[in-house]
Amino acid sequence: MAATVAKPGLIPRVIQEHNLRPVANTDTNNSSQPDADVDPKVPPQHQRLKLSDFALVRTLGTGNILLAPLATLDAPRVYRTFARVCLVRPAGANEEDRDKVFALKILRKAEVIKLKQIDHVRDERRILSDVAGHPFITELITTFSDHDSLYMLLDYVPGGELFSYLRRHRRFPEEWAQFYAAEIVLVLEYLHDDQGGVAYRDLKPENLLLDGQGHVKLVDFGFAKRLGSRDSRPVETYTLCGTPEYLAPEVIQNKGHTIAVDWWALGILIYEFLTGYPPFWHQNPIEIYKQIIEKPVLFPAEPPISPNAQNIIRSFCTVDRSRRLGNLIGGTRQVKEHPFFEGIDWDALYHRRIRPPIQPNVRYPGDAQCFDIYPEDDGKREPYTDELSRQYDRYFEGF
Repeated sequence: MAATVAKPGLIPRVIQEHNLRPVANTDTNNSSQPDADVDPKVPPQHQRLKLSDFALVRTLGTGNILLAPLATLDAPRVYRTFARVCLVRPAGANEEDRDKVFALKILRKAEVIKLKQIDHVRDERRILSDVAGHPFITELITTFSDHDSLYMLLDYVPGGELFSYLRRHRRFPEEWAQFYAAEIVLVLEYLHDDQGGVAYRDLKPENLLLDGQGHVKLVDFGFAKRLGSRDSRPVETYTLCGTPEYLAPEVIQNKGHTIAVDWWALGILIYEFLTGYPPFWHQNPIEIYKQIIEKPVLFPAEPPISPNAQNIIRSFCTVDRSRRLGNLIGGTRQVKEHPFFEGIDWDALYHRRIRPPIQPNVRYPGDAQCFDIYPEDDGKREPYTDELSRQYDRYFEGF
């Protein structure tokens, strides 16, 4: 249902329809050249890794970009696969290592360049490196590259997408929504406060996986950006990126946005947890944008939504971000103190001492039954030519 877009203005010309971890940036108003600063080279032992060191088990998800203007969405659609996430294990693993499995995100250099994703990919790598170790964020183990592709080796999260469980249950009881929202609050607190103002910018059920015990793991940092602050004020950024149903009004209006967009998205997410659908939706993303800007959040008679849940959703989904919960003086502390989260032991939650409401059926470390089946790579790809290599290799030196 949700599509991810990245565009500097109101009307996106490229819509990304995704399966697991979409990344897109088609900012045609920007230069195709990325930022001039180049990451330091990674340690030699990382550079020695190569794709043949891993045995492919199966594809976990793909990111497919739909190339068509909105005005011609009824015409034949042209898709381009941008990223692929695979379950892998060490090649030739012995008996002792047979249970070692990883998720390998594969990004083709030619597509990264063509879709103007260089800065997003570099930001993703930097931020994932910085946040490694948080209990509710996917962990980047290392990165490496070859002539054609970039690779991110991540911990494998076997429980599958939270979206799949929401689809199966149709909607979550309020206690479930409270639990998952609380773990996300701890993630946003860490990104916003402890990591110097990192805006995630693509919060939605598809980007939340469950680990083997049922705890949330936030994945896909392709749109994350470290904004920081200047003169005690949060720095603003202007690229339209995210998922239409979850975009904050200031993003759509191109007024400049801050980390406050993540709190808006959390309000939308809680609404979808409780009802099974987002408050703003239409087949045409432009109509979604109009609804977000012009309409208040309305609640259905069925299922009934508690006053506390309605209040926190409205407090997050406040068009004026200066009055938005999470973006006020007190920040995340005010979110934690909201009556919707009454009874949450935040310390116990952080240390994973609270039993999650959903227990994924994971039979062994490499079990992938919680993920949908996707076609495997057909081997077709745009060539990464010598000319592209000469022009762009320096921007991939951090991999």
